[in-house]
Amino acid sequence: QVQLVESGGGLVQPGGSLRLSCVASGSIFSINVMGWYRQAPGKQRELVAAINKGGGTNYADSVKGRYTISRDNAKNTVNLQMNSLKPEDTAVYYCNAQIRVTIVSPERDYWGQGTQVTVSS
Repeated sequence: QVQLVESGGGLVQPGGSLRLSCVASGSIFSINVMGWYRQAPGKQRELVAAINKGGGTNYADSVKGRYTISRDNAKNTVNLQMNSLKPEDTAVYYCNAQIRVTIVSPERDYWGQGTQVTVSS
């Protein structure tokens, strides 16, 4: 069974920084894309940033230049460094990974439980 566990959320003042981490554990053959999504109250879940096995990245326009995604393939972890945080960044942040559990199984999406990020003075 595969689990994604996030850590690092919390309350921060505008202009501050937070670092989110996510570790994937369990029966894992390979991980393709890992990423972070967020969902604010009353809004749809949206992609924040994603990174593939080779280190290629993709960011939402709203976070470019402020957020940095990274991963450690050996440890099955993905991190999100968030700088210059704004109140509109407030949301529940979810870790996502595209995982194959065996060499013959299809790739499927797995999600973490979510971690709250609140940006407020």
